[in-house]
Amino acid sequence: MKDVTLRRFAPTDMQWLIARHQDLYAREAGFDSSFGAQVADVLHSFCAGHDPVYERGWMAASAEERLGTVFCMRKSQETAQLRLFLLTPKARGKGLGKRLLRDCMEFARAAGYRGMMLKTHESHRTACALYRAFGWQLRDSRPVRSYGQDLVEQTWQLSFP
Repeated sequence: MKDVTLRRFAPTDMQWLIARHQDLYAREAGFDSSFGAQVADVLHSFCAGHDPVYERGWMAASAEERLGTVFCMRKSQETAQLRLFLLTPKARGKGLGKRLLRDCMEFARAAGYRGMMLKTHESHRTACALYRAFGWQLRDSRPVRSYGQDLVEQTWQLSFP
């Protein structure tokens, strides 16, 4: 995906990202509408008051077509949280996820965080394999009922040297 650019996420991208999350997760994982509502809450909060020195969102695009996102958000003074990592089906398997993850991690390190964390679900095997390949470690795994599904929620962490 050589013609793909990464740019900063803009508020005008919000409705697209909410809709893509809702559509893809409903189709691929059976999530109900509460998932889209949570994504909307996260994005509204980010757009209303994120600190650009410590928080950033990226949009991957080719020409006018949006292909994916990733966000670095402050969890604490020392820890960044990776959020809203999404690739459209067309963009998967072409190295774009690695590029987004690498840029997000580099930003967090440069912003002075000592590490990162993320929450995901065990069923997202491809993403979990990517996290592991980039040095993340699984710290917690527990059964939950979320978005109308029985899931296994995972917490992953990464420490910066």
